[in-house]
Amino acid sequence: MAPTRIIIDTDPGQDDAVAILLALASPEQLTVEAITTVGGNTGIANTTRNAAAILELAGRADIPLYQGCDDPLVRAPIRGEHVHGESGLDGAELPSPKKQAEAQHAVDFLIEKLRAEPAGSLTLVTLGPMTNLATALRRAPDIASRIARVVSMIGACFEGGNITPNAEFNAYVDPDAAAIVFEAGIPMVVLPLDVTHQVLTTPSRLARLRGIGTKVADCVAGMLGFSGRFDLTKYGWDGAPLHDPCTVVWLLRSDLFTGREVNVAVETQSPLCVGETVVDYWRVTGRPANALYMRHVDAEGFFALLEERLARLP
Repeated sequence: MAPTRIIIDTDPGQDDAVAILLALASPEQLTVEAITTVGGNTGIANTTRNAAAILELAGRADIPLYQGCDDPLVRAPIRGEHVHGESGLDGAELPSPKKQAEAQHAVDFLIEKLRAEPAGSLTLVTLGPMTNLATALRRAPDIASRIARVVSMIGACFEGGNITPNAEFNAYVDPDAAAIVFEAGIPMVVLPLDVTHQVLTTPSRLARLRGIGTKVADCVAGMLGFSGRFDLTKYGWDGAPLHDPCTVVWLLRSDLFTGREVNVAVETQSPLCVGETVVDYWRVTGRPANALYMRHVDAEGFFALLEERLARLP
């Protein structure tokens, strides 16, 4: 089968970096057409610089990079430096990137690219707030029918929230954008906290990554060791969750995951519950399913794949 053609929309972020590297290490299965950046974990200047550094680390500065929206659609920005560090990628020495973003805005690129390519030929992988995609859908509603699927790390149900008691960070930062995307009629695959909290970077798994002995693997282990400190204190688990790579692992090995088709709605009004993904997991509302929502993952299989693919990179 031909590789799946993907565009990665991201706000790197240590776990975003791992997701991007994993995709770049899997050319027989995935073709990364472009990277688009969004404000989220840090501001847009940092997320764009970080994406450029990741591409250069992997030796893939040839992949186009487009800078997108910095602020949410209608709300004040919320950042994640308390988890990811001031740079967004603290914990490893990354190259000071020479690569620059293209002149075209990420939203304009998405519209133009999706209109130019055959319908159903491009998959979007969203690793941060959905502001870029929602803005594109607002400006050009016709692109919804041209997207093969959207694979997203967003939301939570059974695990509660990680930025408020009931909201996951990507949904909380721009709930209005998430609502637009979930209501657009695009086939969606959701990798929520319910799955990512099962994929823990335990000391033994980090040691195996360091044992690969490559520059990329050393950087990954360093980044995850830094960002994991916050979650280790927060949750008291043996390791920190590895969120965003779940999207790429699903594309590579969907058999490692189980879930079901459900309806997901996003709360945008309630001050108490804003950003909550309301998941009709037991199908009690009668609302039509709009997402394939993952609930369980084979964590050992996940990390075996991650180790094997990271070993391919320099």
